[in-house]
Amino acid sequence: MSISVFNLFKLGIGPSSSHTVGPMLAAHRFLSSVRAQHALADVGAIEIDLYGSLSATGKGHGTDGAVVAGLMGFLPETVDPECIRTNVERCVAEGRLLLADHHCVEFIWARDCRWHDGSLPFHPNGVTFTARRQTGALLYQQTYYSVGGGFVVDQHEADLGSGHEEHIELPYDFATAHQLLALTQAQRLSIAELMMANERMWRKEVDIREGLMAIWGSMRDCIEMGLHHQGVLPGGLNVKRRAMLFHKSLLRSTPKNVISTSMSAMDWVNLYALAVNEENAGGGRVVTAPTNGAAGIIPAVLMYFMEYSQEVGEQQVIDFLLTAAAIGILCKKNASISGAEVGCQGEVGSACAMAAAGLCAVLGGTPEQVENAAEIGLEHNLGLTCDPIGGLVQVPCIERNAIAAVKAINAAQLGLRGNGEHFVSLDKVIRTMRDTGRDMQDKYKETSTGGLAVHTVEC
Repeated sequence: MSISVFNLFKLGIGPSSSHTVGPMLAAHRFLSSVRAQHALADVGAIEIDLYGSLSATGKGHGTDGAVVAGLMGFLPETVDPECIRTNVERCVAEGRLLLADHHCVEFIWARDCRWHDGSLPFHPNGVTFTARRQTGALLYQQTYYSVGGGFVVDQHEADLGSGHEEHIELPYDFATAHQLLALTQAQRLSIAELMMANERMWRKEVDIREGLMAIWGSMRDCIEMGLHHQGVLPGGLNVKRRAMLFHKSLLRSTPKNVISTSMSAMDWVNLYALAVNEENAGGGRVVTAPTNGAAGIIPAVLMYFMEYSQEVGEQQVIDFLLTAAAIGILCKKNASISGAEVGCQGEVGSACAMAAAGLCAVLGGTPEQVENAAEIGLEHNLGLTCDPIGGLVQVPCIERNAIAAVKAINAAQLGLRGNGEHFVSLDKVIRTMRDTGRDMQDKYKETSTGGLAVHTVEC
């Protein structure tokens, strides 16, 4: 599978790329398949069956609302989050579902959206859609898997071991960090330059640059929104947003253009990460980086660089994101970025490694130093479990992004202080993440049946 930077950084909505964005995309794909068969008018009923982690924590992640929104014809990159709430509430109240904003069918929420205890064989995040005729006869059925970061594969693709993305022959294809470093040495290219050459197989360079700057603009917008929203996050835990008051406190005590200590800089990094992940937890618009649950790390670190470095501009943003994406590609290809598959090490760990690599690169690091920084960032998140309280991307997820953002900066600094030589390679750490995830009990992989999720008294 060929993975583009724009596969990893996608505009979506909260609170989860695997439990909200992916299911919505899956539902939209199912609807498109029905329409392609010119069979939409023949649909008399729709059934939704959610399995594994989608079932275990789907209510907290709004998975049921997301799939219904996808069946209505909405897409995560363009839908207004408020529009989802309004339409879902109408669907529940009226017992009717308007497919593709065109064809109306009866839909009784408690009957037609079903939650199953077990998982399907391919992946913990499985959903099956069934369209029936007015007579009740089967019209069309398909199973989809939300495999993390908004990536979706159907059952046929899963059986073939392929993804939905088109395979592109890349000039500098790589499957391991070792291959990536060998290519940079042989071609005398930076990781960002190599990634740019690969991206040109999908689109023109001017479009790549505009797209990446738009991604950065969306990340900044998300930070800004998080700094101005207050109140209690939805879901029943009564978790209060902190970013706005935190921001006001920092403006009074440590203006961000005056850095007296490294501690004050760390305060701002923490703030940016909290702002993004509170927006995500509130169902706002975020950029998968590489997932929603880890969406605050890369924006916080890049904002830190943009505000506190001497030489900043469009090229640095592009180089940061391209370098980060190279590490994300390695994590996805050789392990996983899905919390339901390998725990939070696959989400926050991957994002930490990506941010560390991006920062190291724009601070002048060699490809070897960048690989070292990524290895440090990922190594020290190994074994990190995904045990959200109440199935909500709030506790410990929001603070976890702040901690990992600071950790990414530290990893970049350590990488820059060395010469690129180190004892454990990034490839070995990624394989360790994969194996650790395989050995990790399911109760620690986004099911909310272990860890903090059961050892915390809910209000």
